[in-house]
Amino acid sequence: MLSKFDYFKPQTLDEALAYLESNPSTRIFAGGTDLMIVLRRNMEMVDHILDIKGISELRRIDYKAGEGLFIGAATTVNEVCFSDIIREKYPALGQAADTVASYQLRNRATLVGNICNASPGADLSSPLLVYNAKVHITGPDGERIVDIDKFFTGVKRTVLQKSEIVTGVSLPDVEPGDVSVYNKQARIKGHDLGIAGVSIRITSNKEVFIAMSAVAPTPIRLTKLEEALATKDLTPETASWLGKEVRNHIRPISDVRSSAEYRLHISGILAKKGLLQLIEKEVN
Repeated sequence: MLSKFDYFKPQTLDEALAYLESNPSTRIFAGGTDLMIVLRRNMEMVDHILDIKGISELRRIDYKAGEGLFIGAATTVNEVCFSDIIREKYPALGQAADTVASYQLRNRATLVGNICNASPGADLSSPLLVYNAKVHITGPDGERIVDIDKFFTGVKRTVLQKSEIVTGVSLPDVEPGDVSVYNKQARIKGHDLGIAGVSIRITSNKEVFIAMSAVAPTPIRLTKLEEALATKDLTPETASWLGKEVRNHIRPISDVRSSAEYRLHISGILAKKGLLQLIEKEVN
């Protein structure tokens, strides 16, 4: 049985912020794919739900050459999947979006909802991390912008305050020759929560970024590993080294989906595979 709650669907961001300020116990509803599960299972009781899908300025994907990409908070995951500019400029993000839930759920789920839910295994988090994305947050005191690697503070926890709304995520522009890939392992073939997810990016000047999900309390950028990679040539031998070394930079746990040991094992395989894919792409 669902908890009884007041439901409000504003048409403007100002209306949404005013409602939040008047009702601090409000839960924000974008796609609702995570929130509805919590409510149906009586895992949480809510008094107010604020549906932001009616705010047109939050449902957009904007790209400007030299500046980058902006994805609004009400943009669905399928809209990310079908974006030509994301496929061209930020391929790891498009590939990760393809793996989120089912086609039907991707019509409701949002990219911003995926990161605000702050699951350690959030599929869209690692691509955002390798692109140094920024989270745009608006509240009573105006807008603040937070680096994505500072946004997550723990399992299901972020820097977001009760009176604030995430309005979108921005990614800087990329140079020609910038390539990326996302690889994920799940329990079954098809759509499932990830046991481990790995995003790898190589910039036009051969700088390597690597980030992972489901292997630590939050999605993480492996900056120490990136520093080590900077001293190596991008070769198949380096990919083999990465597959072994990545295990020293993650802290997976055992849960209902996987043992920690298997996560360590598969993370190495996914990292090696990803770097080999990008090396091959650069060669061709």
